[in-house]
Amino acid sequence: LSADVLEVLATSGTRCIALRCAGFNNVDLGAAERLGLVVVRVPSYSPNAVAEHTLALMLTLNRKIHRAHNRVRDRNFSLDGLVGFDMAGKTAAVIGTGQIGAIVARLLWHLRCEVVAFDPNVNEGLVDLGVNYVSLDEALAVGDIVTLNCPLNEHTHHLVNATSIAKMKRGAMLVNTGRGALIDTAAVLDALKSEHIGSLALDVYEEEGDLFFEDRSDEILDDDNFARLLTYPNVLITAHQAFLTHEALAAIAATTIANVATVLAGEPCANAVISG
Repeated sequence: LSADVLEVLATSGTRCIALRCAGFNNVDLGAAERLGLVVVRVPSYSPNAVAEHTLALMLTLNRKIHRAHNRVRDRNFSLDGLVGFDMAGKTAAVIGTGQIGAIVARLLWHLRCEVVAFDPNVNEGLVDLGVNYVSLDEALAVGDIVTLNCPLNEHTHHLVNATSIAKMKRGAMLVNTGRGALIDTAAVLDALKSEHIGSLALDVYEEEGDLFFEDRSDEILDDDNFARLLTYPNVLITAHQAFLTHEALAAIAATTIANVATVLAGEPCANAVISG
């Protein structure tokens, strides 16, 4: 929703922009405020859904479950290339400990990982659990697994880039279920090629708007970076489905309807990003 799009919507009588997600980086908020539009969102629908999917990606990628599944369907029962590692005892670096990241940290703690975290706001509950808050550079340096669970803003855009990758432990697993543009895809591809990044799991992609949520099985993908990612055996990608549970969908629908009803009734909405 760029300024031009919002101009047309406002001129046509639109009063409310209802986002069915927590993020609002795809809306020109300055233009929305100038035009008197109310922008509402769903700040929390099911942090458990995203956190659990994050863990599922880690376990699947580590133990090569996706590859093993395909082999068995072809009646290939070889174990070659399926060696993983024990999660217990490994250091997991959680970047961002909001509602989702905090659950990811707890799940990893229950797997007996050594959990470190980076976030400007310290979660005292995690500290009590034994999670150690460190600087971003230290988190990247010690993490056998690095998971991105932070929002996308001007400070986190391409948080993982050539410079930050150089600070990561060689062979580390990188997982992103936050926002696609947290990662500089070209830099990550270089790191996969050099084996500095040992494995990669993505549920989001910085150019996903032209790819995800459609059946493109009969098309030729013209995104060279994404096509390259698909060639790596140590890369696991899902198409932005981390939120996709019955509970999350019900919560999204209920909150969105309540947001719109509140705005149309002329009442202040607690989930407003811009109040109009």
